[in-house]
Amino acid sequence: MPVTAHTTSPVQFAGSEFSQARSLFSPYDLSGLALSNRVVMAPMTRARAPDTIPPEHMALYYAQRASAGLIITESAQVSPQGRGYLCTPGIHTPEQIAGWRRTTDAVHRAGGRIFVQLWHVGRISHISIQEGGTAPVAPVAVAATKTLVQAFDDAGQPAQVPASPPQALDSAGIRAVVEDFRRAARNALAAGFDGVEIHAGNGYLFEQFINGGLNTREDAYGGASIANRLRLLLETVDGVAADIGSKRVGVRVSPFARLGDLDAFEGEEATWLALAGALAQRDLAYVHASHLGTPAFEKSFRSAYCGTLILAGGFTAETAQQAVASGRADLVVFGRPFIANPDLVERLRHGWPLAQAGDEALYGGGTHGYTDYPAYVPAATPAPQPLPA
Repeated sequence: MPVTAHTTSPVQFAGSEFSQARSLFSPYDLSGLALSNRVVMAPMTRARAPDTIPPEHMALYYAQRASAGLIITESAQVSPQGRGYLCTPGIHTPEQIAGWRRTTDAVHRAGGRIFVQLWHVGRISHISIQEGGTAPVAPVAVAATKTLVQAFDDAGQPAQVPASPPQALDSAGIRAVVEDFRRAARNALAAGFDGVEIHAGNGYLFEQFINGGLNTREDAYGGASIANRLRLLLETVDGVAADIGSKRVGVRVSPFARLGDLDAFEGEEATWLALAGALAQRDLAYVHASHLGTPAFEKSFRSAYCGTLILAGGFTAETAQQAVASGRADLVVFGRPFIANPDLVERLRHGWPLAQAGDEALYGGGTHGYTDYPAYVPAATPAPQPLPA
């Protein structure tokens, strides 16, 4: 994968701007967990776990990026049912826990902090990667007809295939999902993680329940009632918090991302603000948000959720600093720049150029395009020349 210099002007943080207390590079107390800066490495699927077990080179990949104030790992499925794509890691078997322990140990040795993102994709899956070839699950038996997943085609070859029609979860299935997340959170602590992030965005299972256009259930987990549609997520958050402590729990949301065939629905702003208020009552580590729509809605969300807010959304060094300094966000997420820049924090701090990741090795493969990006080496300062006689 080629490494090329970023063409935008480097950013310098110096003088009065850098000295502000709310700097992108100032320490942050995350519910008792000391972060060295406010830069967060985004959860990014890299598809490097062909047997669902985190491989050895995954430990190196994350350790190389441990200068981030916080790393949030790629999504890890909480159960075989929660799997939606080939080569993604799980966190529900002893072998997976041991694989993750390599990663957390490596990150901690490098001085980093690391949460794991817990994942259940719901209907965004395919029968070829579900146990026994069963249908994936969802709040209702409605397929995501426009969404492709990386699974197996009819010939048994890896391919992009349409998501399979799902089956609706019954009450026992809902209870099982909650328990799967609780077990995965306990596994995460056993694997050495500093905490967990529950993925409730990007069109996956929890957002499928939250979306009033899709979730037309007629029981306590759906329908017109906002409280009903939030119930599964909040029961999961409460169960996980009871097991590992609320201060070790984050939640990821992306209200207006329109992913996974989820469209706008009546009362969606009220729904997301109700969720923000409910999460504010739970003393969590943070909420991690993207796709908050208009500045007015973002401001309303920020007011409703009074805890630590992590924002994602294509930030640059300048805009990230502005978000932190203004109080718009407490921590700021960088995604793709971390792929080709393992030393991203130092590059941002010093205004050094950013390398660019090519597309050919973003997903799948081995160490190429994964752990072989070098840190930036500044040009040597010329030696002082003697004054003329």
